[in-house]
Formats: sequence, C-alpha cells, structure tokens
Amino acid sequence: MKVILAQPRGFCAGVVRAIEIVERALQKYGPPVYVRHEIVHNKHVVESLKAKGARFVEELSEVPPNSVTIFSAHGVAKSVEDEAANRDLPVLNATCPLVTKVHNQGKRYVGQGRKLILIGHAGHPEVEGTMGQISAPVILVQNEADVAKLELSADTPVAYVTQTTLSVDDTQGIISALQRRFKDIVGPETRDICYATQNRQSAVRELSKLVDIILVVGATNSSNSNRLREIGSEEGVPSYLIADGSELDPQWLAGAATVGITAGASAPEVLVDDVIKALRRLGQVEVSVLPGREEKIEFRLPAELQAVQGTVIRDQRSEAMG
Repeated sequence: MKVILAQPRGFCAGVVRAIEIVERALQKYGPPVYVRHEIVHNKHVVESLKAKGARFVEELSEVPPNSVTIFSAHGVAKSVEDEAANRDLPVLNATCPLVTKVHNQGKRYVGQGRKLILIGHAGHPEVEGTMGQISAPVILVQNEADVAKLELSADTPVAYVTQTTLSVDDTQGIISALQRRFKDIVGPETRDICYATQNRQSAVRELSKLVDIILVVGATNSSNSNRLREIGSEEGVPSYLIADGSELDPQWLAGAATVGITAGASAPEVLVDDVIKALRRLGQVEVSVLPGREEKIEFRLPAELQAVQGTVIRDQRSEAMG
C-alpha cells in the first residue's frame, strides 16, 4: 500500500504558539496553570498538557484567586478580559495573532460607522470571542442564504470579517453575495484570511488527485479538520476524520492501493505517526510526502515567557516513515 502525506499538514504557527505558552508557563510558574477553554481543539494535546499540570476550565469563576490564567488560541470576549482584570488574575493571552488581527479589523470598521458582518460558524469559540470583542452589534452570517435574509438596506455602509478557520474558498461565495447585496461594502484582502487554513485545504485538493481514500487526522470539534474531510469528499474521494490510529477501520481500505493522509491545524504529528503505524499493522506500507508549500511562519511569544526553554516540536518529518 502506498501512503502519501499532504504538505503542509498538522500544527500551524498559532497552535504551536498557544501550546508553547502553556508549556513555558508550567515551567516558569509551576503547576497548576489554568486555561480557559481547550487551548486548541485536540484531545491528545489537552490530555498531554493536563498530565503536566494544566487545568482546563470553561469559566473564569472556576479559577482560584491569583492563579496564572491562559486564554486559548481561539480568543475571548472583552467581558472575559474585564473579568480577569477585575479579579487581578495574572493572564497570558494565547489568542492566535491572526484572530487578534480580525478583532482589530472589526473594531476599525465599526469605528468608521459601518455595520459589521462576521462570516463564521455559530457557537464556535472564535466566533463568540470575536463578537464579544466588538463594542457594536455584530451580524453573523453562515451561508449565502443568511445574506439574503439580512434586514439592511442596499445603501447601508457595511464591512465584513471572517472566522480564521475558514479559507478563501469557503468564504468567496458569501463575500460575492454580500458585494452584490450592498453598494458600500469593505472587507479585508483575501491574503488576510488564515494562511494555514488555505494551505491545508489546497494540499488536500492536490492529494485527492492521487489517492483512493483520504484519512484526516483531527478532532470532531475541530472546524478546520472537518472542512478538510469535506473537501476530500467534494473531490470524489472517500474521506474519513479520525483522532488516531485506533479509529482506523480496515474496511475503508478495501480496494484502496493509495491512501492519502493529512491533519488539521491542531493535530500533532505524533497522531499522524500513529495512523501510519496502524496501517503498517495491516500490511506493507510505502510512505511519501506530497510536494507542497513549506510554512516557516513563527509568532512571537509573550515577553515574560521568551527566556523559558521551549518544548513544542516543530519538525514535521514523520517518525513512522522510517
């Protein structure tokens, strides 16, 4: 059996930064440190950090006084920041810089007197955080049908921003519908949409041309991982989302000579290795990597953690290829 790994896949720079903030905080301050919401959407990552002393909570009321508190990569509402400040909690903000950029864009557009529209998924932590960062009402649209239902006149000055885990491909139909609907509309350039989401989706489209089945390594509550599976299916290739090798169903492989593997932006490479090892238990496997874009972006850590020795592995070469 041939196995082709998508490139790029797995951890993006925002996820690496968020995990490293928790790791370094544990080293500097000692356990426990408290993380509001899952630092990233991956059970393996969360359980690994729990074992080192991280405590994950949904509300700041669960954080004891004076305890080091970390905001997740998805970002938080202004009310959460205010609550932490009122309680004098020492806070480390692991919000992805690209999410923060969306927050700032939204605030700027509202400051210009525009109605702000957010393209995203209802209930996603990033969407809730973004809506909670803007001082004015934010209108959420999830699809083109939502655009048609907007109760705004055509000459209303509007602006749009997008959830970062959506790609240019995901949003272009909605943006086009907004541009047809409104005469005075502005929004960020497409290059401002998360590079990692777009790169991983483009890689899956290329992968789908070469394989009989696609395995996407990622969590069921990971928006970008689910979208990778959907894209594989849209390209006509049976595609499955699995957390690790234990979820591999041998029946999926019936008649498949070539298997493609990718991973969501919050899935560590060790889980890709685990899936390859599961495939090896079923027979001989030859692994190769699809040529693709190399990501060299790194985001700066909070100043108070920069001197602490880092622990997050950035090397994407798979152990299971040997």
